[in-house]
Order: sequence, then structure tokens, then C-alpha cells
Amino acid sequence: MDYVPEDIVKCLSSFLDASYIIRRQDIGVDDLAALDTALDNFWRLREVFRTEGVRPDGFSLPRQHALFHYRRHIEDFGAPGGLCSSITESRHITAVKKPWRRSNRHQALGQMLVINQRLDKLAAMYTDFVARGMLPAGNLPNRSLSVKPTKQVTPEDQDDDDGGPIEEDVLGHVVLARTRGKSSSNTK
Repeated sequence: MDYVPEDIVKCLSSFLDASYIIRRQDIGVDDLAALDTALDNFWRLREVFRTEGVRPDGFSLPRQHALFHYRRHIEDFGAPGGLCSSITESRHITAVKKPWRRSNRHQALGQMLVINQRLDKLAAMYTDFVARGMLPAGNLPNRSLSVKPTKQVTPEDQDDDDGGPIEEDVLGHVVLARTRGKSSSNTK
């Protein structure tokens, strides 16, 4: 009993072959030829999704388009070795897209940098409060904070002999260049 058409299985198999080749630490000339073959098979066989009615209107998937560029990028930059872009994309959303939406769009870069600096300081403060036992460990109260505590710090882990403030590295600091502004004395 066939539950899935054979061409769909072959298409998925070709895609997985290409994926496994791309994720290797070392990629040679023979591997690049095998990658080309697997991708050619995938591009040819993926039409079965259209003919079988799974995607009757065609494909509009940017990550499939990115497959066109993998060989050239491997040749130019080396094997990606399992690199996953979803991590950088999620950080891009936190560090760029959300601060952009919070800005007033006028000289937004400065506003975005200040927003990120403040979020880093809030996350550091939260981590410090958890370490001192002032807040329970767990999820951050605000999902837009970019740093999560890595582990629960117990009092035995702390090396705070004098009871003073704990000196830690600041996660970020922004100093913006001064721009020439309009002075009220210049207006007549």
C-alpha cells in the first residue's frame, strides 16, 4: 500500500542528501559534484508537490532559493559545518527589528543602540537579582530581554567576602557621536 507517491519520497531523499552534504565539516570536489546532483534531482522532483496538489499554486520559499547559492558560497567561504541561520535571525529580530519598531524612525540607529543597551542592562540586572536570591529563577518577565540566566547561582557559588557590590563586565555600552544641532542663539 503506497501512502506517499514515489516521486515525493525521491524528492525528499534528494533534499536530505543535499542537506547532509552541506552539513559536513569538510567538503571536497567529489562532494560538490554529489551536491549538484542531489540539488538537480530535488529541483526536478519537487514539481511532484504541484502535480499531486500539495502546492498547486507553486513555490515561494526563500530558503529553497538560497540552495542555488550554496555551492558558490562553499567554494568562496568553505564548508559551513552545520551552521544554522535561525540563531542569527532570531538575534536580528531582537537586536534590530524590535528596536526599529520602538523608534520614532528619525535618526533611528541611535535610538536602537540605546534600546539594546538598556535591554542588556535590564537582563544583566535580572541575572544579578536571580543570583542574589532576590528573584526566583525561571523565565524572564519580559520576552524582549536578550540574555537569559544560564544557571541558578547558589550562595556557595558567590565569592562575595566583603558584602559589597559584585564587579562584573557590562554587557554593552554605547557612546554616540555628537551631531551639530541648531542653536537658539543662531536663530534671528
